[in-house]
Amino acid sequence: MSRLKQRSIDLYNWFEQRLGLGAPMIEAAEHEVPVSTSSWWYVFGSAATVILMLQVMTGILLALVYAPTASHAWSSLEFLDHNVRLGWFLRAMHGWGSDFMVAIVLIHMVQVFMFGAFKFPRELTWIIGVFLLLLTLGMAFTGQVLRFDQDAYWGLGIGASIVSRVPVIGGPLVGLMLGGPIIAGNTLSRFFALHVFVIPGILLALVGLHLWMVIRLGINEWPMPGRLVSRKTYVRDYHRLTEQTGIPFVPDAAWKDAIFAAAIMLAIVACALWFGPFGPTGQPDPTIIETAPKPDFAFLWIYAVLAYLPPALETPVLFIAPVLAIGAMLLLPLVSGEGEKHWSKRPIAVLMVSVIAVTLGVFTHLGTYTPWSPIMNAWTGDAVPAKYLHNRTPLERQGAIVFQNKQCRNCHSIGGSGGLRGPALDTLASHMTEDQIIRQVLQGNGNMPAYGNALSPSETTALVRFLTTLRGDQEPARDASREMVLKSER
Repeated sequence: MSRLKQRSIDLYNWFEQRLGLGAPMIEAAEHEVPVSTSSWWYVFGSAATVILMLQVMTGILLALVYAPTASHAWSSLEFLDHNVRLGWFLRAMHGWGSDFMVAIVLIHMVQVFMFGAFKFPRELTWIIGVFLLLLTLGMAFTGQVLRFDQDAYWGLGIGASIVSRVPVIGGPLVGLMLGGPIIAGNTLSRFFALHVFVIPGILLALVGLHLWMVIRLGINEWPMPGRLVSRKTYVRDYHRLTEQTGIPFVPDAAWKDAIFAAAIMLAIVACALWFGPFGPTGQPDPTIIETAPKPDFAFLWIYAVLAYLPPALETPVLFIAPVLAIGAMLLLPLVSGEGEKHWSKRPIAVLMVSVIAVTLGVFTHLGTYTPWSPIMNAWTGDAVPAKYLHNRTPLERQGAIVFQNKQCRNCHSIGGSGGLRGPALDTLASHMTEDQIIRQVLQGNGNMPAYGNALSPSETTALVRFLTTLRGDQEPARDASREMVLKSER
């Protein structure tokens, strides 16, 4: 055993003489930190770094099988799920790791903000953290696109349509994003390069810089009410605090980081085993336009915001709100780099975090059943109200049966009962003529799918006759253009 130990020491010394990495790494690990930082509130940064390593390792393994081409991407994921031993588990680990990383990075940013760790001399550390958050979201989005299933295909189409609204340069940006005028093989190649090379490379470099600055400037001490940050005295006070209460980061403070990171890893493994991988859903098909693509968890709140925003407000909100939010985060340490750190002395900061957290939570929840994706059980509820069947012909009543059996109430309501995806139909015939109703049913429009292949001619006739009775106390809609043609023929 002693001989083996000596050989190990000799091997270490051989590398150390040539690389000189061991001493600075040991020094960095054992650097002293204030004892107050040995807290469970300081473990999120380490956990995010561990998850990043997991993402890198699982991503490399997935790239060995994944084929970044439009014709083979979807099938390569199916091959991973069903033909490669534990391939599904590898995909699940990578997918759930992405969601956990976004969540942990967000929590870490909130903790840093609430503890005032963005103040002098850690302004640049915070600014780099903001870019790390944006890069993490970029990794999550590009990863979803690489599934290249129906959701990813049309989700990317929505993303491209949003980018196209950028004034002046919208068109060129879409071409740069898609690698051409349409979503095709070039698009997937670009997103593969972004997801595997560009974003991870920048992310790893910034993480390294972020960690170096944490070691160089020290871990932010536990904030105390009344202990103000001053550029003139803070560095001296921090060094005095470290000298008086300092403990080596490894092992005295790092054990909590290790336990929390291990717990997060176990949670990722549990989610991967229990829930499995994300997708892929159906193969991407540009001919199927009646679809409601839903993003991954991290972007559900955006999905809900877009669903509820009036069309006139979409472009201003999409391009002004994010710029203002990111700009505020970047400018925060520059305009508020001194003063109070403790949250009890910063009520506006507490209020901001509370409002943002509640808003994101509510919109994320709404994203699970927005008008684009309603709870699809309305057709099993109440029957068609009797008042819509009173004094109706047998054909019109047969249309009411078709209306119920074909699950039209998944999306539309009558009598205050039914889905919310489409408009209520109580007064449909007062603003749509019979021809317009027929065209809408057979061909669809907007979010409504076409039912021409799902209805027989007799069912279509009965359904339309029933729908033409839904006008309340109003006059039926008239086709003014047809009336003018008839008048001219006379």
